[in-house]
Amino acid sequence: MYKIKIIPEDFIVKELSKVSAKENGQYAYFILKKTNYSTVRALEVVSQKLNIPLKNIGFAGNKDKNAVTEQAISIFKGSKNSENLNLRNIELKYLGNGKEPISLGDLDGNVFTITIRNLNNDEVKKIKNLENKRINVPNLFGPQRFSNNNHLVGKAIIRKDFKKAVELILENSGNIEENIKVYLKNSKNDYAGALRLISLKTRKLFVHAYQSFLFNRVTDEYLRNNEINNKDDKIKNYDKMENIEIPIIGFNFDLNETKNKVLKNIIKKILEEEKLNPRDFIINQMPELTSEGTQRYLFFELKGLKILEINNDELNESMKKMKINFTLPKSCYATTLIEFIFL
Repeated sequence: MYKIKIIPEDFIVKELSKVSAKENGQYAYFILKKTNYSTVRALEVVSQKLNIPLKNIGFAGNKDKNAVTEQAISIFKGSKNSENLNLRNIELKYLGNGKEPISLGDLDGNVFTITIRNLNNDEVKKIKNLENKRINVPNLFGPQRFSNNNHLVGKAIIRKDFKKAVELILENSGNIEENIKVYLKNSKNDYAGALRLISLKTRKLFVHAYQSFLFNRVTDEYLRNNEINNKDDKIKNYDKMENIEIPIIGFNFDLNETKNKVLKNIIKKILEEEKLNPRDFIINQMPELTSEGTQRYLFFELKGLKILEINNDELNESMKKMKINFTLPKSCYATTLIEFIFL
């Protein structure tokens, strides 16, 4: 069975940023390089070190935690001196300034260099057969989107069960969890207030994780309903299928506008099972978490996969390791691609 992310250096991600740095502007742009940090957690550390609000830092997309990643960030009224943070596993490299903050989606994609370990000869051959080919890959959200229980916290928030959301958060341990416990001792039953101790970026991630969970359920079911036959492998099957858009359900989603009957029935079934109305994504108690929803393509296209190295795996006796390189569009997951290759 293949293994990835055994060590952070096995999973390297470099963002293809849209940032065009200049000499002037109230936003300072940096490359954030981090190891073993989620993007939001790394930015929380940076904001604490610089003594600035987290909301003053902008970024284009979340990057993997158990990895070495590079991405552009903006700091409102930041300075080149922020390079000198002296933080373990977090580095900033000054790029210049600009007039606009970096916002979610301000990237073209990501370049991945991944070492896959514990491979047998057949698995090595399977990857070799994909080199420089164009294939459709189901555009599922990867497991890092959900962490331990992010989607369950998001589901509780959507249901306005803030007590349940807090209980799920307190299953973890850390500074924020301790702050929540102290807050609830002094403000019993104010679970909405306890949630607001968490940064807005993280609270939005909870809601987005639940939306991603719903998307994955719909997509999995749709693909199962459209398998062509058992003679072809999944790669050939998916290359024959139309790349339709699947909804990321929010308050603006209207089931009656779904023209694809198979997709419509699947979504209806899942909404019923989840006891969910799209209007539930309007959160009057926390309007900042209200989510409109959008669309996401059923597939992303892999092209230009390159094999960089094939060697004996020093961490797994008698097995091989392979280092590969490829580029994916924004919001697409390399972990999803790797899992698809070995189905």
